[in-house]
Amino acid sequence: MKRLSIGIGVGVLIGVLASRACQSDEMKPETVLKKVKAVVKQEYIIHGSWIHMQPETITHLGLTYQAYRGGLTSSTVDGPVQYEFVADINSGVLLKLEQI
Repeated sequence: MKRLSIGIGVGVLIGVLASRACQSDEMKPETVLKKVKAVVKQEYIIHGSWIHMQPETITHLGLTYQAYRGGLTSSTVDGPVQYEFVADINSGVLLKLEQI
């Protein structure tokens, strides 16, 4: 009985440790999009947005990132303006925003 309890305890401990090791720090695309929109809304009126669900590897300012690419539509006096953005998948930080 004692061996069984120790075996179960060790099994649970290994399971918990393996689960934590498999978890990544990556944010979901929807969460990254919300963070980007919150930053951009400080400067622009946002009417539409999208994000690629698959991350990609990019190099920005000499550093390599895993990032999501997406876009925003803003309203101006002259009409709608399209922007493309790149945001880090681990922090949601906006790495690049440019008008297209």
